Amino acid sequence: MGQCLKKVAENRGLNGIFFPPEGEADILNIELLKKVFETYKPGWCINCAAYTAVDKAEDDIDTARKINKTGAENIAALCKEYQSVLIHTSTDFVFKGNKPVLLTEEDVAEPASIYGLTKLEGEQAVAMILNDHYTLRTSWLYSEYGNNFVKTMLRLGAERDELKIVADQVGTPTYGMDLADCILHIISGDKIAYGTYHYSNEGVASWYDFAKAIFDISATKVKTLPIKTSEYPVKAVRPAYSVMDKSKIKQTFDIEIPYWRDSLITCINNL
Repeated sequence: MGQCLKKVAENRGLNGIFFPPEGEADILNIELLKKVFETYKPGWCINCAAYTAVDKAEDDIDTARKINKTGAENIAALCKEYQSVLIHTSTDFVFKGNKPVLLTEEDVAEPASIYGLTKLEGEQAVAMILNDHYTLRTSWLYSEYGNNFVKTMLRLGAERDELKIVADQVGTPTYGMDLADCILHIISGDKIAYGTYHYSNEGVASWYDFAKAIFDISATKVKTLPIKTSEYPVKAVRPAYSVMDKSKIKQTFDIEIPYWRDSLITCINNL
């Protein structure tokens, strides 16, 4: 996500300072982090750091909580001290996702996994410390950068003749460049409306639909079989239906959100 922000900022001619996950901007080292704020005195701070290994988090609770909650607390405290506006990225996993209805920002968050729980704790910590913040929940994030579902499917599709993909978990893929564009739109605009917002691309898909689209667009010849969640056991429970309502962010900031398949075409063409 950080790399997407850097790319979109460059395209927009915006100035920004982008730090790697470790080093002088280590969110778990409050003294080092304070030096960064003292040096640059940022008007805005975007937190893309997160522990996102969903299954591993079930056994590595302490590390997940340090990064997703304590790290967010540290950033929020320094934003308050240095009068910076914080944009904090979060996830649809804060919801249980067991009902086929659009998830709004007002719905009660009930995480079904340690990852979701620690991300929710991070949201709550930020809200308690800092009024001047935006929390943006997103889902099924992918881009040309890092490790993600699109790049994994392209690799596996090239290596194997057949793949089994879960078809009973439904959500919306989100292209990192689109989310980055939304974030920078908020920063560049003159609308102040702090709070929690949902952002994903438009439309609905299962993981099976997502994978099929990846293979179709990339002309990858691989047999794809739909399976149930019960046929692919994992440690962490995933939301069965986590399609978010984006009405609030669209109306508040007057933005148009691309359809997920259109953005997927862009990403795969770039790859």
